[in-house]
Amino acid sequence: MEFITRSLSPQESRVILSLAERGAKETTRRQVIHALGVSTQAADHVIRGLRRKGWLQRASWGRYLLVPPEMGPEAIGESNVLALASRIVEPYYFGYGTAATHYGFTTQHRQVVQLVTTTRTRNRSVLDTEVRIVNPVQRKFFGFGPVDVLGYTVMMSDREKTVIDCIDRPSLAGGEGETATIMAVACRRMDWHRAITYVERMASLALTRRFGWLADHAGAEIPDDARAHLQDLSKGSGKAFLGPRIPRPGSIGYQDSWQLTANVAGHELRESAGAARRHRVR
Repeated sequence: MEFITRSLSPQESRVILSLAERGAKETTRRQVIHALGVSTQAADHVIRGLRRKGWLQRASWGRYLLVPPEMGPEAIGESNVLALASRIVEPYYFGYGTAATHYGFTTQHRQVVQLVTTTRTRNRSVLDTEVRIVNPVQRKFFGFGPVDVLGYTVMMSDREKTVIDCIDRPSLAGGEGETATIMAVACRRMDWHRAITYVERMASLALTRRFGWLADHAGAEIPDDARAHLQDLSKGSGKAFLGPRIPRPGSIGYQDSWQLTANVAGHELRESAGAARRHRVR
């Protein structure tokens, strides 16, 4: 691995010390110009030097994140992809498989970050990681808040909304099998009343039935009043599917308890079956 020495010129030192004194974790091109009292061209030269030496990372045009001094005298390429991606657009939150990984609901290694926003923008690439933009309808854009990621505050869906989003769009969570695992792990740490309130806000009969069936599949202990509310929400006409509408070989099939057709092979859900119950026994 090639190391980059993080030494500083006098002007570069002024920029970094100014950030440290203010407790700032990011700066802009305009702020560098102001702090140094130099021309735009001279400021750009200083910024290029700080980026080359591993002190700044570009978040977006004219905006830069500080690579903290406590990382040591040499930068070894470590970076905070979520902090960088969070500067792409406002409002936003990180969700689906990205949030599931943050909470430890999945161990799948992902090279894609899901950034959820109501603003239309294109996918980006940040430090060899694809940032995939997800544009939900307005009623589904809720259930998120600030979390700390390696010293930077970013917006992340909370535990309950993370699970619900993954069930709503399994393709963004690694597929139906991985979504079932996410539910099985998360159900031991969920606020069920909040989760079912969220399900109601999503206003999707198919999602409601998937949520109920996957919770039962995992062996989740849902408070009686919360379960009754969920079952009321699941009533109505119309079909609901877990997986594609066309059955796969070995699909589980129709589940009368939640009026759901599970077009997923049984072996894909084997590890998540009763996982919450097994955890309690251990």
